[in-house]
Amino acid sequence: MTKGVFETATEACAAATEAQKDLVKNYTLEDRDRFIDAIRAKIMPNMDRLAQMEFDETGYGRVEDKIAKNTGAVMLSQGTEAIPTGMYASDKGLTVEYYAPYGVVGAVTPVTNPAATIIGNGIANMAAGNAVVFNAHPGAKKTSAETVKLVNEAITEAGGPENLFVMVANPTLDTLDEIMAYPSVRLLVGTGGPAMVKTLMTSGKKVIAAGAGNPPSIIDDSVDLKKAATGLLASASFDNNLLCIAEKEVFVLESVFDEFMKEFEAAGAYILTPEEGKKVSKLCWVEGPDGEYVANKQHVGKMANTILAAAGIEIDSDPRIAAYETTFDDPLVMTEQMMPIIPVVKVRDFDQAVDYAFQAEKGNHHSASIWSNDIDHVTRFGKLIDTTIFVQNGGTMAAFGIGGSGTNAPTIATPTGEGVTGPQSFVRRRRFCMADGGNYLL
Repeated sequence: MTKGVFETATEACAAATEAQKDLVKNYTLEDRDRFIDAIRAKIMPNMDRLAQMEFDETGYGRVEDKIAKNTGAVMLSQGTEAIPTGMYASDKGLTVEYYAPYGVVGAVTPVTNPAATIIGNGIANMAAGNAVVFNAHPGAKKTSAETVKLVNEAITEAGGPENLFVMVANPTLDTLDEIMAYPSVRLLVGTGGPAMVKTLMTSGKKVIAAGAGNPPSIIDDSVDLKKAATGLLASASFDNNLLCIAEKEVFVLESVFDEFMKEFEAAGAYILTPEEGKKVSKLCWVEGPDGEYVANKQHVGKMANTILAAAGIEIDSDPRIAAYETTFDDPLVMTEQMMPIIPVVKVRDFDQAVDYAFQAEKGNHHSASIWSNDIDHVTRFGKLIDTTIFVQNGGTMAAFGIGGSGTNAPTIATPTGEGVTGPQSFVRRRRFCMADGGNYLL
């Protein structure tokens, strides 16, 4: 049996429960940081292999981008330094507020980012003092099992407990139900779509959930268009647009539209004709059961030239992204497509850009970006869009330390409000009070 991988959910939960008790009883915060360093040292030499394994198993994205993505999850994740502390002192006494583990966490991981989610959420939870039981996506269970094995090897080789990270060998909805119902599982973390969030909410336990997003980007007439085109292409094409934070549609002011499209093409985008765009758009979305447009799973995470070929458009190159001019009523504008196909909408002015972007984001409060040097434009859009991630003059990944300042996290909890998660997200607040003037020395 692979280290950390169990045949049943009950076995996995039981093992994680014992490991978590061992962690908090017999190891210090310094030990936790030492284990995190060991994980980084173990995973980095295996990074290329994990990325290739993930691509081979899922068929999604680009290997070189997965290497960069998984590296960020390993090297830019937070340790115990992110756990807050607080203190209240007066002549009435001293109260210390500190943050304790939940215990065992049940976590659902997506097929789009299996290794990054396991590593990132695993490091954050171990820093917080938790153990994690993963119900991995069935489509990425091999990569997930290998990641869990490597992380457990790193911890045990550093002298730590075995089975702080565990998973079920063959994850299903039934194993998820079993994990949710297990008594020592007190917190659930989910990274996926609305159906997953709804399922976790039925548990009656605390949930931290990452939901859907359809991040818009606005380009106004005050910005360096070459910089905007280059930056937008890098962000929206990363891992074939699999990341939930990646820009999915673009709104460009009419006065600079033609120049922007020229710069976008010069940066490496393959520009489709409006007619070709209609063919591709129709291929990329389907109508969901509730009448909403949803991504056509057949083409999620695929290469742009592969998607174009499926639409009858043969090209002899491998562009990182394909883009086309369209109108706001194009269903792809309103769809979280997770493909390197970007609809670009020409707008008459900034007011219309903001209105369209707000509608396209659909109140998910997830991510958005604006390319502008006009502080009034940036402020007005930022206040209205009210997203968890909002970036000026950079791709949305900049908020995670890639081209900007920030820490990395695979779970952006928008439905439940925690935002970009870290160790501080997976703890519970406790207070210890020394009353009646105790320990107050002034």
